[in-house]
Amino acid sequence: MLVISRFDVPEADGEGFLERARAALAAFAARPGFVRGRIGRSADVPTAWALTTEWESVGSFRRALSDFDVKVHASTLLAESSDEPSAFEVMGSWDGPVETAGRTDRALDADTTRVGDRPVTRG
Repeated sequence: MLVISRFDVPEADGEGFLERARAALAAFAARPGFVRGRIGRSADVPTAWALTTEWESVGSFRRALSDFDVKVHASTLLAESSDEPSAFEVMGSWDGPVETAGRTDRALDADTTRVGDRPVTRG
């Protein structure tokens, strides 16, 4: 699972944002299922920042959000991110010379079922 959070940070606040983003990344990195994370700033628009994290599964990311240190350091930062989709399934990747095809972990009825509906069983 890939989580991409984008931020609009005034240039004068960039150094402070970077410090807070590093603390958020450290809190995430301590959680089970964390694979890697990065903090980036746009080369063209210095006020545009991104925090990306990669997780073994959507469950590991969601469980990490309930951790105390993540709530203190990451959740407060993520609350300032752009209001847009941020969690993505990895459907393919290219890591160095090797291409890896992804597979979905979504339920068969993920686009049609709401919380409380009866689950569809795989046959």
